[in-house]
Amino acid sequence: MALDVAWAVRWVRLTAGLVTEHRAYLTELDRQIGDNDHGENLYRGYTAVVARLDALEGPPAQVGDVLKLVATTLMSTVGGAAGPLYGTAYLRAAKVTGLDELDAGAVVAMLEAGLEGIVARGKAVPGEKTMVDAWSPAVAAAQAACVEGVDPVVVLEAAATAAEEGAVATDPMVATKGRASYLGERSAGHRDPGAASSALLVRAAHTAAVDGA
Repeated sequence: MALDVAWAVRWVRLTAGLVTEHRAYLTELDRQIGDNDHGENLYRGYTAVVARLDALEGPPAQVGDVLKLVATTLMSTVGGAAGPLYGTAYLRAAKVTGLDELDAGAVVAMLEAGLEGIVARGKAVPGEKTMVDAWSPAVAAAQAACVEGVDPVVVLEAAATAAEEGAVATDPMVATKGRASYLGERSAGHRDPGAASSALLVRAAHTAAVDGA
């Protein structure tokens, strides 16, 4: 199946739901090694995104229009590092999804663009205990799963599983980037909140595809 605008809207709403459900968990992760506001910031941002979707007079024309709406809303409502990072990810993804629907290759391009945006904004690389440690394996898994004729849902499933594994893999890492890096060795033993929320986001994309199948 192809992933259309209705899928993109479902994805956004499911992400908002997961952020709400895991709001306290994400904030607790951030309390341990960050600024103690990741869950609250994302909750505020995605609540605003859903409000903007609800206020539209009609459905967006293309997938990229949905992602651009998310980008601009998060950038204007989410504080800390998350707003610029996620906003840039969605904005870059929007630029390669000016389409009525996405096939497997377009899903890979979307995820690649999102990762490129995060790296460009945060200057992080894998292994530094950041959201890149969830996004990078997600993109690699999507690329590996994308073969001729494959269903894009399969690509998203591979990406979601890899993102979740990548988030778990940040537990033993020593942070060398961002607020957590101030803790040095004490950052080991804690999951990176950005990687955790990234895994939720990618899993929501897969769930939205399955729900629409």
